[in-house]
Amino acid sequence: MQVISPLSQLPVYELEPDEFSGSKQFKVYHFEGMRPVHSDLLVPHRKDHFLFAFVRKGGMRQWLDMKPHVLKDYTLYFYHPGRVIVKEEADLLWSSAIAFTPEFLTMQGNTSLSNLPLIQNPHQAHELLLSPADIEFMEDIFSKIIAENRKPGEWQQRMLGAYVSLMLTYLSRLYTEQYQSIDSSADQLLVKRFQAKIDESFHELHEVGDYASLLHISAGHLSEVVKTQSGKPAIKHIHERLVMEARRLLFHTTNPMKEIAYDLGFSDASYFNRFFKRETGDTPAGYRSKIREMYH
Repeated sequence: MQVISPLSQLPVYELEPDEFSGSKQFKVYHFEGMRPVHSDLLVPHRKDHFLFAFVRKGGMRQWLDMKPHVLKDYTLYFYHPGRVIVKEEADLLWSSAIAFTPEFLTMQGNTSLSNLPLIQNPHQAHELLLSPADIEFMEDIFSKIIAENRKPGEWQQRMLGAYVSLMLTYLSRLYTEQYQSIDSSADQLLVKRFQAKIDESFHELHEVGDYASLLHISAGHLSEVVKTQSGKPAIKHIHERLVMEARRLLFHTTNPMKEIAYDLGFSDASYFNRFFKRETGDTPAGYRSKIREMYH
């Protein structure tokens, strides 16, 4: 039975050399209506570097540490080394981003950068909401970074380091303002444990009661806490994880529908077909045809 590898065995993506500078420690991205890389889609992976992306047009859904979220317009997203990332959808990208290794921070001669709240990320966050003034700042700083990155010379690295230091300091202030009052309550920890159990057992267990038993609580209590904390029913979390894995298998394998249904714990292909259609609006075969057509 084909399953996602244990989280400890997921592929780790290294930072590829920058297109303009050739640097292996710092890379700049700028997308204007470009499609995500085919090989990344629906593949759980980790990165060995930091990624800070200013998303101008959202709508796409991604998973971070096996929890789904939808990218918002004009929002800053940040990903630290080691976190599990899955890109679920393939809409066009409109964003600017920088990526850098932990070593890059130490190369700037300013070790305090490593201690910034945004880098330490004690709340395990991934998103910063931006005001109009913040958006203006991000547009300006990214325009400077993109221009400098395409202008090699003896001052380039010093200038890029200064811009990155300014950006991280500015965003750390926003991080503190947005997350300083957040504490992990017992209910929030329960939701995290529930989500971790889903990732371990979604191939075999499809009912809320199954997970309540694993967590040694009643199904009613689990459902109530999950709905209150996450805003959606507990069963929806299970279904979302099944759909994401189904999409991965439909896209990255040629397995027949009957085999995929079996891999995901469904009793027969027709039941899997009805489930997938209800959750996504597409039949499994229709989704496979549509997503592959995008990349031909």
